[in-house]
Amino acid sequence: MEFSSKLLERAVNEMSQLPGIGKRTALRLVLHMLKQPKEQTSALTTALLNMRNDLKFCKSCHNISDMDLCEICSNPNRDENTICVVEDIRDVMAIESTSSFKGLYHVLGGKISPMDGVGPHELNITSLIEKVKDGKIKELIFALSSTMEGDTTNFYIYKQIQGFNIITSTIARGISVGDELEYADEITLGRSILNRVPFENSLKNN
Repeated sequence: MEFSSKLLERAVNEMSQLPGIGKRTALRLVLHMLKQPKEQTSALTTALLNMRNDLKFCKSCHNISDMDLCEICSNPNRDENTICVVEDIRDVMAIESTSSFKGLYHVLGGKISPMDGVGPHELNITSLIEKVKDGKIKELIFALSSTMEGDTTNFYIYKQIQGFNIITSTIARGISVGDELEYADEITLGRSILNRVPFENSLKNN
């Protein structure tokens, strides 16, 4: 792809680094932005810079937040005795959209995947174990995707907390094996949370 402007080429190259954006789509987006008022482009640039520089991660659950403690963790109406363990912030957003869960979350930041060089210590597992040791949590809900990596992560955490007086459950398999939570429809995901089953049952089925 030949460019008549180095500035345009650089903008297209940077835009094409985004997931699912090829060079042609990047060019179309950049040319679209060129047609917009400068104020609109400046607003987008400012929003992205502010997000990158000022965004925080909740010190309790590791969800994205504007403050040290996210709005969910700081909400006194949430059930702090029930923790839903998820892979990333997209899963928090997906579950919240169902309005079916009133507890708190713990964002791991990924799944155990030796093939990708991701072990337990690369994830937010230690802080979760510490929460369990504090004795305030009554139930852990495993809401990771139904993949080998998701099941491995669930089992690893389960083994770490054995011996503590805590209920462990997993979302009902209304979510197809291999599916990611963020792509599930709200009704199916909501029912999967409400109809969760003891984690031990999922071990018997494997």
